Amino acid sequence: MQIEHLVFGLAGLLALVSFMPAIAGRLQLPYSVLLAIVGIVLGLIIHVHSWAPLVMSDFLDSLQSFEVSSETFLFVFLPVLLFETALSMNVRRLLDEIGPILMMAVVAVVVCTVAVGFSISAVSGYSLVVCLMLGAIVATTDPVAVVGVFREVGAPKRLTTLVEGESLFNDAASISLYTVLLSMLYGGTELSTTSLLYSFLYSFLGGGLAGLVMGRIATWIFVWMRGWPTAEVTLTVALAYLAFYVSEHYLGVSGVVATVIAGLVVGSTGRTRMSPATFEQLTASWMQFGFWANSLIFVFAAMLIPRMMAEITWAQVGLILLLYVVTLAARALMVLGVVPLLGLTRFATQVSRSYRAVMLWGGLRGAVSLALALAVTEQPGVPHEARQFIAVATTGFVLLTLFINGISLRPLIRRLGLNQLSATDRTLRNQALVVALEDLRIRTDELAQSEHIGAEARERVHAVFDGAQTSVDGAEIHQLTLEQRVSVGLSMAAAREEEFFYETLKAQLVDWRMAESLLARAERMGDAVRAGGIKGFDAAIAADIKYSIAFRWALRAHYLLGFQRWLAAELAKRFTKLLSKRSVAEHIVRFVEEEVQPLLGQEATEQILQAHRHRLLMLESALHGLTLQYPNFALWLQEAYLGRMARAQERLRYRDMLSHSLISGEMYADLIRQIDLRWSHIEQPPALDMALSAADLIQRVPMFSDVSEQTLKALKKCLKPRLMVPGQHIGMHLARGRVMYFVASGAVELELPDGTTVELGTGEIFGEIALLADTEFVPKVRSLGYSRLLMLQERDLQAVLEADMALRNNIQAIVKQRLRAFTVWQEFESGVRQHEALPVMRQNVDDRPSIGPVSESRAD
Repeated sequence: MQIEHLVFGLAGLLALVSFMPAIAGRLQLPYSVLLAIVGIVLGLIIHVHSWAPLVMSDFLDSLQSFEVSSETFLFVFLPVLLFETALSMNVRRLLDEIGPILMMAVVAVVVCTVAVGFSISAVSGYSLVVCLMLGAIVATTDPVAVVGVFREVGAPKRLTTLVEGESLFNDAASISLYTVLLSMLYGGTELSTTSLLYSFLYSFLGGGLAGLVMGRIATWIFVWMRGWPTAEVTLTVALAYLAFYVSEHYLGVSGVVATVIAGLVVGSTGRTRMSPATFEQLTASWMQFGFWANSLIFVFAAMLIPRMMAEITWAQVGLILLLYVVTLAARALMVLGVVPLLGLTRFATQVSRSYRAVMLWGGLRGAVSLALALAVTEQPGVPHEARQFIAVATTGFVLLTLFINGISLRPLIRRLGLNQLSATDRTLRNQALVVALEDLRIRTDELAQSEHIGAEARERVHAVFDGAQTSVDGAEIHQLTLEQRVSVGLSMAAAREEEFFYETLKAQLVDWRMAESLLARAERMGDAVRAGGIKGFDAAIAADIKYSIAFRWALRAHYLLGFQRWLAAELAKRFTKLLSKRSVAEHIVRFVEEEVQPLLGQEATEQILQAHRHRLLMLESALHGLTLQYPNFALWLQEAYLGRMARAQERLRYRDMLSHSLISGEMYADLIRQIDLRWSHIEQPPALDMALSAADLIQRVPMFSDVSEQTLKALKKCLKPRLMVPGQHIGMHLARGRVMYFVASGAVELELPDGTTVELGTGEIFGEIALLADTEFVPKVRSLGYSRLLMLQERDLQAVLEADMALRNNIQAIVKQRLRAFTVWQEFESGVRQHEALPVMRQNVDDRPSIGPVSESRAD
């Protein structure tokens, strides 16, 4: 085939499919159904086109010359379709629904394959392996037609997530099963359930791991390529094909799963690893790639239908009808039986009956099934009868799902009311309309006055507003309960918070690593609000203030091994996150006051504000403790934040000047380069000095102020500096024995045996009784702030006591004083227990003696 004919044919097809979305919308047909009709018509007339004019005849000749094989479908079009769908998925929403999705994508494929295999084999003369392969081929679903209908009628996003998520992993499961069964049929090996299951799991899980690794590598490269958008988009195209091909040909695992997981990784992390403008360009580019691939693969596949159905018999028509009924019954078993049971467990959320009905009827098949059937016909090792039957049965089944399920899906959605807003959403819509119209009326009057527009024109515009206001169906905001309004308002604030964090990334106020973490936290808070309302919000903000897992590991390593650098880095990250969160929290409070209150009313807004102000207070408290402890780093953070804001404003100012032709493009580029040089210092944070030098901390303890130089050297060797964060429980045992502590700065809280607590400040010691008096009393101690302690292990205690006689006497005096108080307390408790057995009034517990801290002077 000459290259010009190939280009002419492809250009003609692209021109043809460009009209299809508009025509499908006007005819109220699913887009895939119309593509199938067009493809079938083309497949019929390309062989008989002597009647056609010259240009059309040449176009049909070029289409007739196309040699579209199954490998063209699987290796050219399928990676693009999979990657585009995965890229547009919200990974957090996908994980929320992962239970029913995997149930429909994996278990349902197996159920459908087994049901089709045994039922068709029982009533026909075809072998079980052939029928099982047919079941695997027809088990794969095509979401394009269904999702297209969803978008047209305004179906809920959750339903779209369920159907798209099922299709992504469903294709992988079907193709993996198909490959294993084809190898059995081609090689003539016996069917083994164990080997089939092992091969399927190896292919599926191995593909997921391969896609995860390749996706992560690509996202790391995005950081290095940042600023070159065309190169970054090109890399994603290469990733889609490389993930598929490398997994299939070199790793022997599912290329479909690898491509899907790679797309999910890029979609979830790309918006932070790339510049925001590049990610928007990437999304738009892949929407275009997906449109081309989906349109062409459907037209090419449909053009093969007349050829594949040429040898159909009446007996096979009956088998196709049976195939349709069996697959529908198998899907009904999963959707109506298993998915509701799964929703009763903690592994999944409940799926409503209306959603399940649409999921059942929306299991359309399409181009992937036809491509797999075509691949079977190209296998010379498969018997001709089996090839012909699989091609005919698959084609007939796909046509039935498209023309029965596809055409009737839109009326079903409308009948179930899934295209309508819920009562809560309808009420909010009406309230938003009322608020917006009032604001627009005022702005229109101001505009009319400034533009000298007459009163008659102004009244006509007001009539439009009045008509819109009278169209409100009567659902007022006060019809919602207070709890509902509060939950809705918190959801609004959570969604706005995600936008705020993304805007901070756009303005480069934080780097991509920090933005990734902040966005993930904001998404988790939104999920908590949607699931639990005000209680979920309270739990989420408490979890948000807590230390991260990495911080806790760094703290553990510092406590056990004395590592400081890792903990310093984690402290710096926490400092930066708290500052960013506080800034966004302040914006959220203003957003609720200005935007949410007109929609939800004063009472609900007050509760929302109270919750967010409480959160702001918690953030400020945590930030205040760090600021007091590390003032120099806090000063740099504030300078960097303000500097980044100034840098962002300067860029916007130059962009406005460029758009108004005040400066040329060359001048703009030079100014932007000067900005980057001018503000480069704010991208180089100083190291956070934890101030944990043993020598400095020893000087802070009054007990060590008068010791000799030789004693100081011994103390420096034995005393280990440790930083304790607010709320941290201080362990009194290490792997090598017990320990005691000297408080160099800060304060700790010690719980006494009687349940009371005392605070120990700078210069105090604790843990000494267990070491020197050999008692079983082990205190429970908690740090009240960022406390710097000096830890002394049991094995080093004797060396410290022998280093200085005055120091030894001082510590022993404190121990004797506390032991005496401890003994008195024990005698007192014994007496109380004896009196409890007698009918006498119990002694007031306030008379119990104190065994609290003993200062150095008091011990002396």
